[in-house]
Amino acid sequence: MDASVPNPTAFSITTPIYYVNDIPHIGSAYTTIAADVVARFQRLQGHSVRLVTGTDEHGQKIERTAAAMERLPQEHCDLIAKEFVALWKLLNIQVDSFIRTTDPRHEAIVKQFFQRVWEQGDIYQGQQQGWYCVSCEEFKEERDLLADRHCPLHPNKQVEWRDEQNYFFRLSAYQSRLEQLYASQPDFIQPESRRNEVLSFVGQGLQDFSISRVNVAWGIPLPVDPSQTIYVWFDALLAYITALLEPGQAPTLENATATWYPFNIHLIGKDILRFHAVYWPAMLMSAGLPLPERVYGHGFLTKDGQKISKTLGNVIDPVDLVNRYGADAVRYYFLKEIEFGRDGDFSEERFVNTLNADLANDLGNLLNRTLRLAHKYCDQKVPSVPLEAMPLAEPLRAKAQGLGEAAALAYSRLAFSQVCELALALARVGNKYVDEQAPWALAKQGKQAELEQVLYAVLESVRLAAYLLSPMLPTLSNAIYQQLGFEVDFNQPDIGRTLPYSQQTSWGALPPGQALGQPEPVFQRLELVS
Repeated sequence: MDASVPNPTAFSITTPIYYVNDIPHIGSAYTTIAADVVARFQRLQGHSVRLVTGTDEHGQKIERTAAAMERLPQEHCDLIAKEFVALWKLLNIQVDSFIRTTDPRHEAIVKQFFQRVWEQGDIYQGQQQGWYCVSCEEFKEERDLLADRHCPLHPNKQVEWRDEQNYFFRLSAYQSRLEQLYASQPDFIQPESRRNEVLSFVGQGLQDFSISRVNVAWGIPLPVDPSQTIYVWFDALLAYITALLEPGQAPTLENATATWYPFNIHLIGKDILRFHAVYWPAMLMSAGLPLPERVYGHGFLTKDGQKISKTLGNVIDPVDLVNRYGADAVRYYFLKEIEFGRDGDFSEERFVNTLNADLANDLGNLLNRTLRLAHKYCDQKVPSVPLEAMPLAEPLRAKAQGLGEAAALAYSRLAFSQVCELALALARVGNKYVDEQAPWALAKQGKQAELEQVLYAVLESVRLAAYLLSPMLPTLSNAIYQQLGFEVDFNQPDIGRTLPYSQQTSWGALPPGQALGQPEPVFQRLELVS
């Protein structure tokens, strides 16, 4: 197989390697939830999956943050890294590899990669002058600065003038190769708006960038000049590769890239697009390594229409949100209510209303009332009906036709809100269908065959909706499947073999005669908690 083509049976996806200057925020949670949903969908498809995340722990910003808190840098990193691990567990995110850039294996990988690029002749020593934002760990063009030389991304921070001798990466040498990449692989950068940003930036002409820093002790020493440390971005991007090492495996580039590399998707926020869509592929080209399949830059979050910031006092604490409303509720809202790739807003009132309407009412109530009818009229079992002849089921069966293919296409495009609409549309048709068919009236008329057709069709529709939503709502889907009599766990890594996608998205996967569980609300109505 061509080494530049991802292994078709192995799917790998990354979040950013999160900076540990502070505890994780809702933006970090948003990206990681989305990555987890993609990974879970790929597992449903029967693929082996590696979801990579981790923490970026070097650089001057960490030095200063730790000093301000009267901590040693490593002590600070250890404390914050634990917060990320705890939040991912709280959000039911299945991390396959959590990498920290202070891991000794990572230093070995960085030095090997540096050596390859050095031998390629793409690193040289030069003078660096300009305005530097410590919070961004990046030099800024003066034209991009706000009044009084404040950083546009950190408006409360002034940039600092730097004039120092550093080592540079010859990014300019890769101008034409990058332009050829973008032209030959138009889906390399997504969505389209992010691609256009990159094309515009690269079209202005690429400048070489500094890959080392002086007077920054907290970092990996530069192999050719230990008086300098490797620039935090050059270091952090390579964490993706380090994360692919198996436990106990020697930290070599050959070992790290043997199975899961190249990545299928780098999932990032749009603020770090340039590093991933320009610097990173050029670095990989220099080192002779294959490029990722896709870089996807999603939008920013706001709260009640305002930018989220500590200054405004409107920061959303993801831990608090999960503790009050549950992981599934948080996962669902951000992926259903915000078109992925665009900026989106969080309103707690809309959050509660959306969850109640979609999950408590449309889906949960439909299952609950239908299960009760099945318990009453079908001996607590899935109705035993001949699936090939169910004329009364036709409206729901027709609605379910092709739903699996449509959802798979939406998932592949990271169009999570579309998947939610597909599944909820089926549930809404199910509610209307129950009201129209009135199974309780059929029971009174002694029309048992017709009654069983109606109940089976509704239960099967709820099952299908739950299956399609399971990457986003694993806990809710577990509850639905268990009430339908299945012994399954959507958190299992081999779920695609236990419940194959093609089989589970076909009409009739609910076995007639299967014993049903006790009907209980699968999603409790939420109340706005102050």
